[in-house]
Amino acid sequence: MVSRSLGLWHTAVVGAVGLLVFLGGWELLVRLGAIDPYFLPPPSTILRRMADMATGPGAVLGHDIKMSASRVLTGFLLSTLVGVPLGLVMGMSATVRAALSPIVSIIRPLPALSWIPLSMLWLGIDEQQKYAIVFMGSFASVLVYTTDATMRVDQTLIMAARNLGASQLQTIRHVVLPGALPNILSGLKVVLAIAWTCVISAEMVGANSGLGFRIWTAKEWSDTGQVLVGMLSISLTVLLLDILFRGLERLLLPWQRGSMTP
Repeated sequence: MVSRSLGLWHTAVVGAVGLLVFLGGWELLVRLGAIDPYFLPPPSTILRRMADMATGPGAVLGHDIKMSASRVLTGFLLSTLVGVPLGLVMGMSATVRAALSPIVSIIRPLPALSWIPLSMLWLGIDEQQKYAIVFMGSFASVLVYTTDATMRVDQTLIMAARNLGASQLQTIRHVVLPGALPNILSGLKVVLAIAWTCVISAEMVGANSGLGFRIWTAKEWSDTGQVLVGMLSISLTVLLLDILFRGLERLLLPWQRGSMTP
């Protein structure tokens, strides 16, 4: 346990040093004139701009992060609530899987941008349209990850539960779901990142708030600094959500806590 803790600290320190070297080199190249600050401002300028957008008179960054995050989480949760149960059924039933797989194969390759025209025709440009974009962009992935995770559950355990008299619902609750949950959660972490690409695309086309809107507006004004602030805000927000997701994972998978990295 001690050696594992030392290994984690070593990884964290090496990662921090690597990040500092990268940022320091970037700053130095800009100050030496090797990089034009108009096209790529130095990290110090970006951080000052971020502070101004977060706390200055025209503070909008916090509101934009809140709007984007709420749209992502709403659409993501809706896709999870629908996709996970359906994926469990598809994973356990070859008939259902055969019936729905062609539909999933048609929907899955469609990028979030392809749903924007239809969603605007159906829902306008209100918040429901943003939720729908995230839902449609992430639902198929949630479904596929859950189906695959369910199919990987040891069939011997399922047969043993049924031989002991467990009902279909009991088998799903006590055998299939615990067995598939680790892989389902791993898939959901990937889908959460996909959901962010969906909402950014939606906000760039029809929105008056959010990080995607802020980035697109900055592009129209050739404001490279604000574009980079928006991009950095997305990365930091996703990092925070990933940390929270890891905490949820540790809560839902207590039997795996010893093997999880914090």
